[in-house]
Amino acid sequence: MSIAILIHSSKTMRSTVPTVPATTPLLIDKAQPLAAYVQTLTPTQIQSAMGVSESLSHKVHDAWAEWNTGPSQQSLAMDSFVGDIYSGLQANTLSRQDRDYAQQTLRILSGLYGILRPYDGVRPYRLEMGYKLPDSQFKNLYTYWGTSIAETLPAEGLVVNLSAVEYTKTILPYIDSTRVIAPRFLTRDAKTGELKQVIVHTKIARGAFARWLIQSRVASVDDLVQFKELNYRYEASPSTPSEPVFVCEDFGGIGLSMRLQKD
Repeated sequence: MSIAILIHSSKTMRSTVPTVPATTPLLIDKAQPLAAYVQTLTPTQIQSAMGVSESLSHKVHDAWAEWNTGPSQQSLAMDSFVGDIYSGLQANTLSRQDRDYAQQTLRILSGLYGILRPYDGVRPYRLEMGYKLPDSQFKNLYTYWGTSIAETLPAEGLVVNLSAVEYTKTILPYIDSTRVIAPRFLTRDAKTGELKQVIVHTKIARGAFARWLIQSRVASVDDLVQFKELNYRYEASPSTPSEPVFVCEDFGGIGLSMRLQKD
C-alpha cells in the first residue's frame, strides 16, 4: 500500500547547503505568480495581511525581496523549516536512505508552494495558507490553489494527516475520507488522570510520528498503533478507526524543542 505523510510549513525558515541536488516543486508554475504578487506588497500591506508587527513586516518584506528560483540559491525543503514539528522530525539526522524514502512519501503543505517534497528547492518566505491578501486573485488562497494540491497525491493508498487544519483544507475536501488517518496526541494529567492536548507536545509528536513512519517504512493501517516514541502509547478507548489516539504521561520530547528548553 502506498502512503502519503502530510505535515505543513512553518513561519520560521533558514537557508542551508543542499546535500543532494534540489528538485523543482511540483506546483512552481502556480507559486511563481503568487510570489511575484507578494513581492509588490509594502511593509504596511504585509503588516495588515499577515497580522505581524511593524518591525517584523519590514523583515518579511526584505526576505520577499530576496526570494527567487535561482538553482544555486535554493535550500532543501526538509532542512529549511524550523519549528516544533521539525524538532520532532529531526530531518538532518535521518539516513540518506530514509531521506530518499521521505522524498517519495513525505509532503509539506505550503501557502506559497502548495505542496513540497523534502528535496524540493525553496527560499525563505512567510505566507501562511490562511492569509488574506489584498488582490482579489490571491485574497483566498484556498480558492487559488483549488484542487491542484490534492491532485499531486497518489490516487489511492493511505494518507496520514499530521498537518494543521489551516493546511489540510486544501486536501481533505478532494480525496476519499476513508483513506485518511489523523493521529491525535494527548497528555495524561498526573494528578487528575484527565487526557488533554498540550499544543507544543502535539506538534513535536506529529514530527516524531512522521519520522517513525519514514524510518519504519510503515504502510499498513494496522501497524500505526505500534508508535512508541517520546513515551507515547496507543490507547484504544478514546481512539476511532480514523483517529488513533496516543497518550503520554511523561513527555519525552522536551530536549527536542528550543521553546521547552527555555521554560
